[in-house]
Amino acid sequence: MPPASLAIVLPAYNEEARLGPGLDELFTFIDGDAGRAALPPDVRVLVVDDGSTDGTAAIVHHRPEAVARAGDRPRLAVLSVPHGGKGSAVRAGMLASDADLVVFADADMATPPDELGKLVAALGDRDVALGSRIQADGSDMRASQPLFRRLLGKAFHAFASVWVVGPVQDTQCGFKGFSRDAAHDLFGLQRVGSIVFDVEIIYLARRRGYSIAVVPIRWADRRGSRMHPRPGLALRVAWDLLRIPLIHRRDARPRRRAAG
Repeated sequence: MPPASLAIVLPAYNEEARLGPGLDELFTFIDGDAGRAALPPDVRVLVVDDGSTDGTAAIVHHRPEAVARAGDRPRLAVLSVPHGGKGSAVRAGMLASDADLVVFADADMATPPDELGKLVAALGDRDVALGSRIQADGSDMRASQPLFRRLLGKAFHAFASVWVVGPVQDTQCGFKGFSRDAAHDLFGLQRVGSIVFDVEIIYLARRRGYSIAVVPIRWADRRGSRMHPRPGLALRVAWDLLRIPLIHRRDARPRRRAAG
């Protein structure tokens, strides 16, 4: 049976300035002919307010989609959680979603909404779909990032590929999709709340035997990133990468498949 529902999880921390335009762009696609053709009939959007101190949550409450229905749910809802970092916010949203397919994306729509169809299509025969900014011809859309971000990314990937994720080249793309069962299993096991959570999820997906598609997508570097490189962050990232295989010694084994 084709999936009947899709949940889109948007983690947001103090995104008052960017969330409104992002939601405008997202719902314009969902409600257009292209969105209706590419996505399941029931599409819900869940903004996870990661302890914001601005008007992030109020933007959601004041939009018409917050009272319109998608099946038995509002088309747009907000889930407010204490500030714990992007990984914690994504985890809360993924576990709260019970749609057939669950995707998380950046609230600023750095990946355009019309790329959602690629993840939905890939999830037709896979459990996990990883958006990748590296294209089929080898070109990398991250080339538009500042030089220091690109250098940090190369160092991060060099360590992560050897220790944790293997051949996945773009672990940090904020655009990933899952079947409901895979999402609830993997994010239920998640222990890392920092930006390294993507690596943890990929590590668990590979070790637990889920089928994975890597999907090249379009992406633009939206200025205003909240990640500011500093020594403390570098140490946190290194520590989280190092400990992922250690904290999942029991979890990182093939899952038991249902009989029949």
